[in-house]
Amino acid sequence: MILYLILMAPALIFMIYAQVKVKSTYSKYAKVYNHRGITGAQAASQVLKANGLSDVPVEIVEGKLTDHYDPGKRVLRLSPEVAGTPSVAAVGIALHEVGHAMQHKTKYGMMGLRSSLVPAANIGSTFGWILIMGGVLLMGLSQALGEMVAVAGIFLFSAAVLFTLVTLPVEFNASSRARQMIKDTSLLVGQEYDGASAVLSAAALTYVAAMLQAVAQLLYFVFLVFGLRRD
Repeated sequence: MILYLILMAPALIFMIYAQVKVKSTYSKYAKVYNHRGITGAQAASQVLKANGLSDVPVEIVEGKLTDHYDPGKRVLRLSPEVAGTPSVAAVGIALHEVGHAMQHKTKYGMMGLRSSLVPAANIGSTFGWILIMGGVLLMGLSQALGEMVAVAGIFLFSAAVLFTLVTLPVEFNASSRARQMIKDTSLLVGQEYDGASAVLSAAALTYVAAMLQAVAQLLYFVFLVFGLRRD
């Protein structure tokens, strides 16, 4: 338990900070309307068309901050608040998702790698820890068998951790593209641009936090399994 707290506490604290930061920053700039009165959906449609992606539809998806780009169906989905509000935050978030659509169009390598990792990451996050804990229990009956099962679980869980690592450059690149698109189109100017950039930076912290938490969890599993080895 002490080892778990030592490894996980910093990551959990950073996760809480990231969540508070993104909520407060979004709330602040969701109330600041842009000078052009353009909504997130309008901004996304306009920039998609300007970049030769008029065949990518913009759809509404229920929930708050559920915005995402679906590369499988080539659809950009925005939450109702982002889609229908002419705020600085809405434009920033919408163009971040357009950034993902542009990554897809240009065959951005890290996006392709992340997509290829999805099946393994889903299996690893679901079953990896089960095999690890099951292996730890089996060590009481058979050290070799328990260790083999636990190590297999560690490898599975590692796929989920790798997914969080690969996600970072994908998300950072999408935000960088969004900032450049805002500048190129002048959809936001001056302090409006600064506000949208702040929203994008705050959102990026959540991906960093998820990565740190996953790495800390993996380290705990490694120390747990190999710490139980008998000489």
